[in-house]
Amino acid sequence: MERLLKKGSNWRVGWDSEPKKYQGLIGSDSWAIELTAAEFKDFYRLLQQLVNTMAEMERELMDEERIACEAESNLLWMEVEGYPHAYDLRLILVGDRRCEGNWQAGAAVEMVRAIERMMVF
Repeated sequence: MERLLKKGSNWRVGWDSEPKKYQGLIGSDSWAIELTAAEFKDFYRLLQQLVNTMAEMERELMDEERIACEAESNLLWMEVEGYPHAYDLRLILVGDRRCEGNWQAGAAVEMVRAIERMMVF
């Protein structure tokens, strides 16, 4: 059995290899959503894309310029919005469950690092 939970400032990600349906967990201090392995994998992949895009945009934009970027799969939609060095993250889980969550600036980069250390897939 592998059960992992990483937490930071108003974010948390988790993985439990034992359940058959919902193995992943994402959330903040006040909410959480359980994800299937496929949803968790897509969350991580899209989160990496958005974090990398914002890092690249930091070189292109002036300090006072804000930006919004979206990424999606068949399972979820994600958006980052703000300054390339400080942006909020929003998620909508599509399909039967239709959940929504959001995190404040700083969480996206920290969650990518946490999931990289967990390396659950």
